[in-house]
Amino acid sequence: MVDFKPRDVQVAEIGVNTTVLRSRTWDRLKFEVEYARQKGTTANSYLIQGQSVALIDPPGESFTDLFLEELGHHVYYQRLNYIILSHVNPNRIATLKRLLEAAPYATVICSKPGANTLRSVFANQAFNIPSPREDEAQDLGIEYGANQTLKVHIVRDEEVLDLGNGHELQFRFVPTPRHPDAISTYDPASRILYTDKVFAAHVCDDSVFDEHWKTLDEDRRYYFDCIHAAQSPQVEAALEKLALFKAKIYAPGHGPIVRHSVSVLTLEYQGWCEQQQQKELRAVLLYTSAYGNTATLAQAIAKGITQSGVAVQTINCEFVSPEAITTAVQECDGFIIGTPTLAGHPPTQIQTALGIVLSTANQTKVAGVFGSFGWSGEAVDLVESKLQDAGYRLGFETIRVKFAPTEETLQQCETAGAEFARTLNRVKKVRAPRQMVTDAQSDRTSQAVGRVTGSLSVVTMRSGKNHYGFLTSWVSQAGFSPPALTISVAKEHIEESIAHIGDQFVLNILKEGRNVRRYFLKPPTPSENPFENVATSPASNGCLILTDALAYLECTVQNRMDCGDHWLLYAQVDNGKLLEATGVTAINHRKSASQY
Repeated sequence: MVDFKPRDVQVAEIGVNTTVLRSRTWDRLKFEVEYARQKGTTANSYLIQGQSVALIDPPGESFTDLFLEELGHHVYYQRLNYIILSHVNPNRIATLKRLLEAAPYATVICSKPGANTLRSVFANQAFNIPSPREDEAQDLGIEYGANQTLKVHIVRDEEVLDLGNGHELQFRFVPTPRHPDAISTYDPASRILYTDKVFAAHVCDDSVFDEHWKTLDEDRRYYFDCIHAAQSPQVEAALEKLALFKAKIYAPGHGPIVRHSVSVLTLEYQGWCEQQQQKELRAVLLYTSAYGNTATLAQAIAKGITQSGVAVQTINCEFVSPEAITTAVQECDGFIIGTPTLAGHPPTQIQTALGIVLSTANQTKVAGVFGSFGWSGEAVDLVESKLQDAGYRLGFETIRVKFAPTEETLQQCETAGAEFARTLNRVKKVRAPRQMVTDAQSDRTSQAVGRVTGSLSVVTMRSGKNHYGFLTSWVSQAGFSPPALTISVAKEHIEESIAHIGDQFVLNILKEGRNVRRYFLKPPTPSENPFENVATSPASNGCLILTDALAYLECTVQNRMDCGDHWLLYAQVDNGKLLEATGVTAINHRKSASQY
């Protein structure tokens, strides 16, 4: 029999006039889509009762009824003056609306980006939020429903809210790419720092505080890797801001409240941030998100990259300057661009970022493209074609997602991130030492060499019972009698699978107009079968013939030469056949020598 534990709300006093309401679930976690521990979680809300009353972070809609019932036991709703949102999560809107029905005089406190999010998900009619100065607070009203107004106070950095009885709440902006509207709140009366996503963990148990903090090590690090690793520079900056408070307790949005390991956890976060930024290989992930779907894809890709040992910096292009994007692109080993499609085009911020990439990043950097769309995906195709035309090599097959991503899609994104990291490592490993030249000289030379064209072919080979194939255009005839050819093969692609004397393969020469090539764009792996979508027949040497090819040649390797990042193979043609006499050979035209 399954030991089923229902959801509940756990209540405890944690400071002077301060109560935590921990909305708990032992179910599989739903709202952090890329988080896979499945240990459940707590959504922590905090109630501070001075002369005025403030509630910090009501939970998501799955807890609405339970939470509001429990909250009503601890405060008279008419006395609730402020609802502080450390970040605006659309999942909280259902709870927020119900809360405002019971407490119609309450004012919502959030950052300016948070107010913009409230505008997009709360109001039924359009309105404009004026742009205050950075050092200026602002009050506004959002009309919604029938004769209802949401009162919002846009808080400024370092602003103080006096609740009375010594509770003078102090606010700090701590934005990250994932939560650009994030604020932290400090209460000097209790010396509690409300940190939201920082210092949190997804663990559901009966411990309100972290008295058994050593058992939380693995869960805390896993949370950091999933949520914060890809934005470690911003997290490090937030830690510096928060260190100005002499907090005795950290009150995060999830998991146990930190009282017994404040110093230890602070040092661990600083160390984890430093580890991320000291990694040898670095990727930068540039994106914007219209409805949150592209951001969700970005988080899953970033997770795959970080778990593969490569540092990644995620940048929401809506909230950073062009100068910051330029610096990130210049310093990275590879970049990935994620875009939604708005009216058939990428958003302006992505167009700006793409222009910076094309003018700043040399063609030795690995690239990637992904995006979500509603009815069409032209923006993803545009970014992909621009990068390919410029000569950038793609580290994974472009990801296009219609509407909201599924769990299967997010797993695909995580796998793509891991593949991108492996590509960065392979490129670094096989890159031959060369004389130092300027980027401009390298680009000019690359463009010239790229004008050497070749026929597109698929090389098929066999290892035991497994068949592999890869795309190439680096083939030349090398002899008449016996007929022979040379083929240059990237070491990273085949891992010497046909790089030995006596190895056999089939060279399938492709026909123009048939898009067989798309099944062989990625390097071969044992877990994937590119042949399941194409027609094949066995050759006499045991390898596969692509029956939609223009012609095929059965070959045996006679000699090889080590050429830096490639093997140059000399192979004798043992057999061959023209499969279609009237077809035209597919030719690969390149604009740069840095891609195939």
